[in-house]
Amino acid sequence: MKLRALIGRIAAVVLVLALAGGGVYLFMTQPAKAPAAPPAPPPPQVGVAELKAADVALPLEFSGRVAGFRVVEIRAQVSGVLLKREYLEGAVVDIGQVLFRIDPRTYEASLARAAAQAAQAKATLIQAEENYNRQVGLAAQKVATQKSLEDAIAGRDQARANVQSTEADVLTAKLNLEFTVIKAPVKGPTSLVSPAEGTLIQAQQTLLTTITQLDPAYVNFTFTDSELRSLQEIDRSSEELFDPAHVKVELQFGDGATYPEPGTVDTRSRTIDPRTGTILTRAIFANHDGGLLPGQFVRVKMTGITMPNAIVVPKAAISQGPLGPYVYVVEPDSVARARQVRLYRELPDGWIVRKGLQAGDRIVVDGVIRVRPGNVVKPVPVAAPSGAKAPDAAGQPAGGGKP
Repeated sequence: MKLRALIGRIAAVVLVLALAGGGVYLFMTQPAKAPAAPPAPPPPQVGVAELKAADVALPLEFSGRVAGFRVVEIRAQVSGVLLKREYLEGAVVDIGQVLFRIDPRTYEASLARAAAQAAQAKATLIQAEENYNRQVGLAAQKVATQKSLEDAIAGRDQARANVQSTEADVLTAKLNLEFTVIKAPVKGPTSLVSPAEGTLIQAQQTLLTTITQLDPAYVNFTFTDSELRSLQEIDRSSEELFDPAHVKVELQFGDGATYPEPGTVDTRSRTIDPRTGTILTRAIFANHDGGLLPGQFVRVKMTGITMPNAIVVPKAAISQGPLGPYVYVVEPDSVARARQVRLYRELPDGWIVRKGLQAGDRIVVDGVIRVRPGNVVKPVPVAAPSGAKAPDAAGQPAGGGKP
């Protein structure tokens, strides 16, 4: 009985092991199921703006320097000893104000001598005319000879010439006497250096002082020929570009303050300076209170030049690549494609694009970093800058700021 029971237990163990081995075999031979593929990500959401053409005011800014409207060198017209200076050196003088006095005694004597000679010449002329009249009467009575009549005519003509000469001498003497008092021809500040009293002044040579007329004031600035051509691309002639009727000029000081008086373009050079390659232009400003000083550096800002039918692209939409700047244009099928553009000028709210885009194009202005060329995007409309309003003073100089 015990043997039979032992054999039964062994048979049960063998059966269990066989069943276990068959299950492992069945498990190992069962084919494995493939993992499920992850779902495709949705297209990135980007902000898209539709471009519109509009008239854009172009900001122009240049470096300028103030110059005096008129700089007058004061020189004596007669020689003599400088008796007195009638003003304070460096002070502002008015038109007609006495500046210097030269010793007049020599010229007073010359005037007296010329006056005496003129009086004598007039007396001689009276005698010559009386002699002429007498000879004419005698000739009518056939008493005087032809020669005596001719001598009377010659004497009268000579006396008349002497009177004219002496009268001219008197006028010259009077002018020389007036020139001993030197007056200011213009209003403005004088230079700080002048000859000391008692100095011998040489006519036309000795520089007494310099007067700078400040009102109005000139401001000189320059631009390059390439900048001029860039401005002419807006289909205007160079004369219209700087016409005072269309263009206004403002000044800004180094500390950012704006000069209250607007100015106008006065004139510009028709040639290019070979030393600097620039074209000199001059503006004129009212300077009643003397706020503009010669030699002062300022920023010149021109307004009034408008570019018609311009396309303005937000700065955030522009990227840089090996071939230059480009933007992403969203096609009707929502595919974003890179397009090279040519930038013309930077504005406070974007760039003017001269080539590569047109009105109606949709460009990516928000989320550019999420775009892959040729991939589908989810466009969300946003507003784009039109550039129609006049920009503020943050514009770049003509032709400047190009990437």
